[in-house]
Amino acid sequence: MDKEVIAWKNRGRTTVINGHQIFYIKEGNGPNLLILHGYPFNTFEWKSVWGNLVKNYTVFTFDYLGMGFSDKPKNHDYNFQEHCEMVNFLIEFWGIKQTHILSHDLGVSIVQELLARDLASQNSFTMQSVVFMNGGLFMDSYKPRMIQRLLSQSPKPIGKLLSQLLTKKKLEKSVKSVFGPNTQPTDQLIHQFWNILNYKDGKSIAYLIGRLVFDKLNHQERWISAMQNTKIPMCFINGPFDPNSGIHMANRYKELIPNPKVKLLGEGIGHWPQIEDPSGVLSYYQEFRNEIHETTNSNSLD
Repeated sequence: MDKEVIAWKNRGRTTVINGHQIFYIKEGNGPNLLILHGYPFNTFEWKSVWGNLVKNYTVFTFDYLGMGFSDKPKNHDYNFQEHCEMVNFLIEFWGIKQTHILSHDLGVSIVQELLARDLASQNSFTMQSVVFMNGGLFMDSYKPRMIQRLLSQSPKPIGKLLSQLLTKKKLEKSVKSVFGPNTQPTDQLIHQFWNILNYKDGKSIAYLIGRLVFDKLNHQERWISAMQNTKIPMCFINGPFDPNSGIHMANRYKELIPNPKVKLLGEGIGHWPQIEDPSGVLSYYQEFRNEIHETTNSNSLD
């Protein structure tokens, strides 16, 4: 396995949730920040912004069940409710009562479910703020790739076969298609992603995790309502070149969300902003946190 991937794994630990080993990392000092990764890899996608984040925040992150360095059961019903239960378990395990959240890709859907749970007083913690980055927030605007459709919408036996037939070359083509034209992933990053996907034979269940993409259709009304009614500060940092959830998703966010905060990165930034433009992501994130601070101070003077 790649040395940088091994080093990332070595900085984390595991805990057992419902009989499964879950990988997590906790580092830094300052206000709490939970960061949630995307599909189909893991927390390693945050490596380029991690060092700066831990200078200002106590950062918590984990690999979802079925992904990264966590266990990958092959006969399992992966669902958003379970992911949120694991978030709540870990929050209590880490001994924190409140946290800000930064999410990407699949992580944005987990946050949407957490927001709905928050309105129903079903979380064990307070969400202080939420940042979404390039993910399928609204399925009427989401444009999944063909490989996503094949893996996640085919009958399970076919999806299983397609997962087994997935090669590094096919993965490379799929990943490169959602990066910006001038921020294409290096051969090393593709190799690292391949390592992570294959850890504990994760490639064989890619089709099971992928089904969450279209499971989102079952939750859209409730999730969007939660986003429209929450009092939690929210922001959407967007790589507009992303064919899946780029500028069209940002525009839809502006249409659906009251008083929307949308921060667009450079026009050539694609689906993985934290890899393609880490300084831009960090700058916009800090800008958002400053805006929250200013609003809080202003309200306290009223």
